[in-house]
Amino acid sequence: MLLRKQRAMLRARARQAAFTGYVGLDRRAPVSEAVRALFRKAFPDHWSFLLGEIALYSLMVLILTGTYLTLFFDPDMAERAYQGSYGPLRGLLVTGAYASTLDLSFEVRGGLLIRQMHHWAALVFVAALGVHMLRVFFTGAFRRPRELNWMIGVTLFMLGLLEGFCGYSLPDDLLSGTGLRTANTIVMSIPVVGTYLSFFVWGGPFPGHVVVRRMYIAHVLLVPGLMIALVTAHLLLVVYLKHTHWAERGRTNRNAVGMPMFPQFATRSVGLNLAVFGVLALLGGIAQVNPVWVYGPYRADQVSTGAQPDWYVGFLEGALRLMPPWENMVGGHTLMWNVLLPAVVLPGVLFLVLYLYPFFERWVTGDLMEHHLCDRPRDRPVRTALGVAAVVFYAVLLAAAGNDVTAMVFRVSLETLTWIYRVAVVAGPPLAFLVTKRVCLALQAHDRKLLREGEETGAVSQSPEGRMREGSRPLASAYHYRLLVRDVPAPLSRPAVGSPRRYRLRAALSSWYYRDRVEMPATTEQRLQVSGRTLGPLPGAEEE
Repeated sequence: MLLRKQRAMLRARARQAAFTGYVGLDRRAPVSEAVRALFRKAFPDHWSFLLGEIALYSLMVLILTGTYLTLFFDPDMAERAYQGSYGPLRGLLVTGAYASTLDLSFEVRGGLLIRQMHHWAALVFVAALGVHMLRVFFTGAFRRPRELNWMIGVTLFMLGLLEGFCGYSLPDDLLSGTGLRTANTIVMSIPVVGTYLSFFVWGGPFPGHVVVRRMYIAHVLLVPGLMIALVTAHLLLVVYLKHTHWAERGRTNRNAVGMPMFPQFATRSVGLNLAVFGVLALLGGIAQVNPVWVYGPYRADQVSTGAQPDWYVGFLEGALRLMPPWENMVGGHTLMWNVLLPAVVLPGVLFLVLYLYPFFERWVTGDLMEHHLCDRPRDRPVRTALGVAAVVFYAVLLAAAGNDVTAMVFRVSLETLTWIYRVAVVAGPPLAFLVTKRVCLALQAHDRKLLREGEETGAVSQSPEGRMREGSRPLASAYHYRLLVRDVPAPLSRPAVGSPRRYRLRAALSSWYYRDRVEMPATTEQRLQVSGRTLGPLPGAEEE
């Protein structure tokens, strides 16, 4: 009885303390207004929207594990004899960075688990961010008013690549040193300023004595600060602009429908957070990654066997391996096209295309409306085909990054395999584009057949005249609605003779984008209803 009264008193005091603290905070900050706005916000309820959350929770693991590792890592590049607990390397000259990485792995309690969790979290973060961007691209969620958020996402992806490379290079082992040697060659291939940049970053001729310390500062301070700021801006824009949603009854281009913050979304989000933490802890405990003690310390005259970068920068390695050895002399200086084009120009063009694509599609479409309905990828065959072609291009370069390992495992000629990849990187994307576009149009034709004939039941009947007929039933109303409600713009009209070239180019691109489509059977009333649901918040906006 006494214990029960004490528990009740403790609960009452805790409630009173929480209430007093909340009131005090609310008087000094707009807490109640923010909580009300957050609780009123509708959160997406489709599984594809969780990809961004996986990236967010992986970033949280990165920050927590990275903070722990920072307490023990020493970015010193001065060499000394290793006297740690790993016997095979004892007495060998190693840098302070490599020695502290070994100490983290073998002497710090839980250090190897945290190191491997950190590495796996980096791999999952970039992967989740990349797949999330693909979801945004294929569904058209980058369109107005979300162009800025798309650009923030592209910048986060680019910073993720930089952050991963910096972290991968910090241990100063033979594998990471080989990567730094490649990075130094890439920097020096830049005309005019390449050698100056190399001396600035490395502090002198390669391998230098300051690069690891400088990359450490960038890895733990500069890049994470930028990423946290961009993630915060991204989330604020998501809250302000609302999320996109798939076409269903009650969901239009003018509203945002989803689940409430509490308890539905909060429960699911917390569960996903714990699942991400648990999977990364499991991978860190049972799946070995980056065993630096196997590679040994970096030596400028040595290269580890089968040296491969992390997968997210593998496309650069593949491009370097496929590029022919093109060089020429200009004014007494060597231009290394075999390094400059695949490692500097190619990624620059790729990210420039990613940044500008929303504005390019808006210019081609002539559409200034806001869009909150997701596109089904099959309804935008050209955009979908372009995305698949880009994925194929990336996949071929990633596969080419391991051409030596593939040749050794399958006992094929390295030269033959390299030429196969060279042909594939040129012919693969156009072929993927054509196939994907035809598949999208075939899926549209299948949707039209379903709207006309209904869904097959599997039953077969025979008429009195002896004809066989397949049984069918009408589509469910929700599925019927999803197939009909789509926002596919018509091609722009052809400009008059003598119009400026940019108008003619715009009309030609618009025709190429949107002339191939399969019209869905619908009555006049249904078409009017579809137009009302896809009409944006800015009706009657003029074309650019």
